[in-house]
Amino acid sequence: MKRPKLKKASKRLTCHKRYKIQKKIREHHRKVRKEAKKRGRKKPKKDPGVPSAAPFKEELLREAEQRKQRLEELKQKQKLNRQKEHEKRRKLEAKKNAAKIKENEEGKKSSGKSKTKTNKLLDKNSKTSFCRELKKVIEASDVVLEVLDARDPMGCRCPQVEKAVTCSGGNKKLLLVLNKIDLVPKGNLEKWMNYLKKEFPTVAFKSATLTKDKTMPEQVTKRRGRVDFSRTTECFGSKCLLKLLQEYVRTQNRPIQVGVVGFPNVGKSSIINSLKGVRACNVGVARGVTKSMQIVHVDKQTKMLDSPSIIADPSNSAVALALRRIIDTDEPGSADVLEGVDAILNHCSKQQVMMCYTIPDFRNTEEFLALLAQKRGMLKKGGVPDIENMAKLLLCDWTGAKISYHSQPPESQMLPPYLTEDKIAEMQGCFNLKNLEEGNNTTVQAIKFPSPANSIMFQSAGMSNGLIEETEVIEEASEWENMETSKEEEEELFTESDDDQDNVEENDVKEESKVQVTRKAKFGKRQTSSSNSDKQIAESQLSNPLSLSLDQTAAEEDAYDFNTDYV
Repeated sequence: MKRPKLKKASKRLTCHKRYKIQKKIREHHRKVRKEAKKRGRKKPKKDPGVPSAAPFKEELLREAEQRKQRLEELKQKQKLNRQKEHEKRRKLEAKKNAAKIKENEEGKKSSGKSKTKTNKLLDKNSKTSFCRELKKVIEASDVVLEVLDARDPMGCRCPQVEKAVTCSGGNKKLLLVLNKIDLVPKGNLEKWMNYLKKEFPTVAFKSATLTKDKTMPEQVTKRRGRVDFSRTTECFGSKCLLKLLQEYVRTQNRPIQVGVVGFPNVGKSSIINSLKGVRACNVGVARGVTKSMQIVHVDKQTKMLDSPSIIADPSNSAVALALRRIIDTDEPGSADVLEGVDAILNHCSKQQVMMCYTIPDFRNTEEFLALLAQKRGMLKKGGVPDIENMAKLLLCDWTGAKISYHSQPPESQMLPPYLTEDKIAEMQGCFNLKNLEEGNNTTVQAIKFPSPANSIMFQSAGMSNGLIEETEVIEEASEWENMETSKEEEEELFTESDDDQDNVEENDVKEESKVQVTRKAKFGKRQTSSSNSDKQIAESQLSNPLSLSLDQTAAEEDAYDFNTDYV
């Protein structure tokens, strides 16, 4: 018989090996002790306790025991509180899940599918809530700060917001804050300052990129291995802006509310954080981080109102939409990222882009993104360059504070229709413009600017239109809802036809013919509606030749060949 194998290997060692290990351990301990002596570290002394000769020994011991008991009771209470909170959260989550399941079941059972889908669309569509919150901020604020990116100030200006502030009944003031001035050449910044100050008072600003987190203490952040927020980049222009607001408070003799408004990734929240000196608002590279109004107390007399981003109107140019639209870069193929990159590259000089990214000559955007992906190591399986993710990263670089590019101000200054000389004088009346100029000069002197050779020349597309009223957004949503309801009708028709085909074997030939007749009648109605829609599209294309390509793609997607049968 074979000897049965042991389940586990034996842990026995030879004496020679064991003694050798013990010797090595002793040597190691000796080494550690020597190093500790050199450093001057000593063992922590044990608590000797209360000496027996000490007076009131028993009372001291009792007090010590009572303290221990109190600490234990506190720990137990904290444990119970945590458990209760955990249970509450679990119950709330369970209720929410149950409610969602019920809603889904009701939606499936109810015959009016279109109504439920429209409600869901309106809930999901965050644009309406963005508009609502932005309107709240404009109505509540006495002074509105319109934040502009110094690289493309004209592209960051929203005429709808400026009109809403200047033409409002209340005594509201508008200030322009030119942020990210460290990414622009000095000469270009001075030109823009001279251009903008003729319309509204402008403040040159460079916000701090990192600030201390108000919610977390420093010890916790170090323990968790987070970013060290104590090392902050300096902020420039905050003193000038605070001084300007304090002077306005004195003229009004009452506390004021200051609303901060602008397109996404312009730096609204980071300006508030740099004025406060603490990370009071959430900041991120992703667009649309701020989704509701946030109130931050800077002084006793000034409240800052952080607002969500202005929603870009889809009628804007491709460059404006690429840089100013709220895009969720996590979703695959969201908002035609490749088209946005193409538009940006078309508005820049090719040689400067090649110099900036240190890339050889390229024919089109796909080749450019492929070369950049290969350089940065963004590759899929088989060494294929990941073009989509590279395009998203490039858009983040252009909207963030990585790339230095600049645009030239227009040669002739044409005032917009909502601005007159009286309005300009009214806006500039309550502010001390001399002090403002001095403050701007000090900030400009303190900053290191990039050389014009390292900065990319960018062609601005002019002012970007924004959606402020909820009605405009709801109309857009209703169009999408109509599209979805039409698709639902088509799906219902297909399901009906499939059921009819299954029951043909059981039913008579007459019933089969009836089903075909009804199907033809329904498809005939759909054909007439589709022909009417095609006519409308053709008319709109003639009137708007710029929106030709967009309409064509939509028409091709919605077009349906009624001669083919889908099973």
